[in-house]
Amino acid sequence: MNDYKHCMTKKVLPVIIASAMATSASAYNVYEQDGTELNLDIEAIFGMFSSDHNYGTIGEKSAGSSSWKEGYIKYGFSGSHTYADSKASVYGGLNAITSGTWGDGDAAGFSKGNERETDLEDAFVGWRSGNLMPALGQDGLDISFGRQNFVIGDGFLINGDGLNFGNAFDGSLNRGGGYWLAPRKAFDQTAVVRIGGSEGARADVFWLDSDNVAQNKMELAGINAEYVTPESTFGTMYIKGLDAEGNNARDGQETISLRYQGDAGVENLFLSGEYVTQESGDTGDNADAWYVEAGWTFSDVAWSPSVNYRYAQFDDGFDPLFYGFNRGYGTWFQGEVAANFAGPFNTGSDIQQIAIKANPTDTLTVGALLFDFGGTSGGMMDAQELDIYAEWVVASNLIISPLVGLYSPDNKNSVQLGDNDTNVYGQIIAIVPF
Repeated sequence: MNDYKHCMTKKVLPVIIASAMATSASAYNVYEQDGTELNLDIEAIFGMFSSDHNYGTIGEKSAGSSSWKEGYIKYGFSGSHTYADSKASVYGGLNAITSGTWGDGDAAGFSKGNERETDLEDAFVGWRSGNLMPALGQDGLDISFGRQNFVIGDGFLINGDGLNFGNAFDGSLNRGGGYWLAPRKAFDQTAVVRIGGSEGARADVFWLDSDNVAQNKMELAGINAEYVTPESTFGTMYIKGLDAEGNNARDGQETISLRYQGDAGVENLFLSGEYVTQESGDTGDNADAWYVEAGWTFSDVAWSPSVNYRYAQFDDGFDPLFYGFNRGYGTWFQGEVAANFAGPFNTGSDIQQIAIKANPTDTLTVGALLFDFGGTSGGMMDAQELDIYAEWVVASNLIISPLVGLYSPDNKNSVQLGDNDTNVYGQIIAIVPF
């Protein structure tokens, strides 16, 4: 797995937010001697949410408003041992998560507000090659097994197993609360081989098995190949669906993607794009998805503002697989109201986004995202959304991110319940890395 190089200046805050909410817990070193290291991993995130309107996406809500709270704490240990001569190392992690949702539950009814659960999250071991394989570079071979998170690129297709439904339907989909925060991201079983270093040619070979009922307990395997330079990352990936409970389209499904991200050697420029073609496992029908994005950072202007434009298109029947929150708001949950409650959930739609961001201080980012959703079935999810947010590092162990969203459906027969007036949505997230 390779993190893309972000060419924009002053992108520290979005990376902090995304890392805390999408990857792993913070680590506190408790032991380090003779190449052996043991860390205490603790991360706590709490959110408050309010929506003036509810949404009939899954038929679990009636007209009205919702307010709710979500929170979780992740805790456990990780460690490694490095051999002095070869610099090869073994590593592993063991973490649990306690999570919950309180209040009305979310605005679409995926959660009810009564979810509470403590479960194992991470349980994995791995080995890195150190300098044993000079042709592959330092740690050019990395093999890991067990229950762990896994991400490819910027999460357009795979960004962990982060779909966290609550007690919707008969409760069989429940993962313990935290629908928006998505605390549980680890795949139940994995085998991952990473080949190559941080630059040049590299690859990931992976097998992932989900225990998430909302994801049909999908089992899949694939290979990701990349060529990384200081300016750009070129990537291609093949994914094969091996099994899926109650979803014949995913059993045997084949997905191929091509992607690019970088600055093409031009300072302050940001370019990103991905094209995906997918063949259904049961019917053999094809569905495509793609996006292109370009941005510019005005680094010589006060607050170093940036402006990005993105166009994304998803065919009807396209399966977005395990996409998730990665490089900040809008990736790949497009619109806080649309992506979480109203749809179109990265399928059967055309989505335009304009993103504006600035850094008044080194510890504060402010931004706005404007979305236009079109081309949905019967226009039921066609809408516009404006999200205005901030990301503020209050202290080394406290990050606050408030957001206000205005969501306006185009049609009276939309999934918004009651009327098609503009919905005012608000959330505030507190991240406490220890």
